[in-house]
Amino acid sequence: MASAYVQNATLNSARAGLRATDEGVNQALAGRLPGVSASAGYGRDFAPGSEPSDSLSLSLSIEQPIFDGFRTRNGIEAAETAVLAGREALVGTEQDVLLQVVSAYMNLVRDNSIVGLSAQNLEFLREQLRAARNRLDVGEGTQTEVAQTQAREASAMASYAAAVATQTAARAVYEQIVGHAPNSLTTAPPVGSLLPRSAEIAVQMALESHPDIKVALYNVDTAGINLEIAEGSLWPTVSLSAGASRTEDPFAPDDARVSGSVGARVSVPIFTGGERSSNIREAKQRLGQREIDLAVVRARIRADVISAWGDLEAATAQVRAAEAGVAASQLALSGIVQERDVGQRTTLDVLDAQQDLLDARTALVRAQRDRVVASYALLAATGGLTAANLGLPVQLYDPASHYTAVRGELFSLTTPDGR
Repeated sequence: MASAYVQNATLNSARAGLRATDEGVNQALAGRLPGVSASAGYGRDFAPGSEPSDSLSLSLSIEQPIFDGFRTRNGIEAAETAVLAGREALVGTEQDVLLQVVSAYMNLVRDNSIVGLSAQNLEFLREQLRAARNRLDVGEGTQTEVAQTQAREASAMASYAAAVATQTAARAVYEQIVGHAPNSLTTAPPVGSLLPRSAEIAVQMALESHPDIKVALYNVDTAGINLEIAEGSLWPTVSLSAGASRTEDPFAPDDARVSGSVGARVSVPIFTGGERSSNIREAKQRLGQREIDLAVVRARIRADVISAWGDLEAATAQVRAAEAGVAASQLALSGIVQERDVGQRTTLDVLDAQQDLLDARTALVRAQRDRVVASYALLAATGGLTAANLGLPVQLYDPASHYTAVRGELFSLTTPDGR
């Protein structure tokens, strides 16, 4: 998980997206600042009966917005709210990636174990085949026993090949998500110490801290601000302007003409064909939609937590049942082998008992994988599957550092990381 936290492409892409969102605040802040522009021009006039004349003009203009119906102020607030929503969305992406890591890790652990069990089963069947042929050679066995064992061996070889193929696919997924090839993997324990003590507490934790709910809350705030921006379009706007210009003949600079101007402008919307009133009605509907979305997200998170809690309980029960099944199957196989050696059982009975043991061990491996993944899935459902909460040995990514570095930056074209 520490490796994926640093290297995972999906997570790094989400971080880059949030850094881009940070710039929206600067773009909104620009509405408070004056606009300054300069221009220069050169021309030659031709008139019948006279010599051509040249002219050079320079001008500078400044316009400072004074009042725009609070749209700039609300736009800044909307941009800041978008940044906060983006940070919570980044936490959600972090949770998704870390849960994918757990799943990929445990899938590979499971598949490694199944390959090992398949190899052991194949070796056992080959030993049984040798023993059956030896008994046939001394007249104590039958050709049927040899054929039955050969059939089981062929089936075991096919199962082993399928297990290796599944292992290879799991290895590729692991490398894609984690960012490097797997080394020696061991079974991980469930994340029991960080989990709530009851389903009710888990639901309460999720409703308070899950990033998806926080994103939905910020979306409601943004929709409310956008409504205020739409309503602000009905207000008048006020701005101040100043300008200066100089026009001269480049060959007769003493004849230059210099002028300047200072003014104020008030613009009052009278009729816009219903566009602005339609924008206001649309913004009200968007606000209502975001409020409904919030209720939907809360209901989904509640259902996810309850489902994850049930999955963990079921997986825990399956582990206990599988452990008992392995113990019973091991004991049964030992007894049947001994009974076969004294002529009370057949080779087919031994093969069936070995298959039962293999199935029980495979079920245990799968149940152990499911229990670990279910525990982390429950932690993610409550909003707690983060690098900080897990105490991963990494330098935690701080989204506020980039925001602080770029807020208010007016001239630089270089990003804080030097691009």
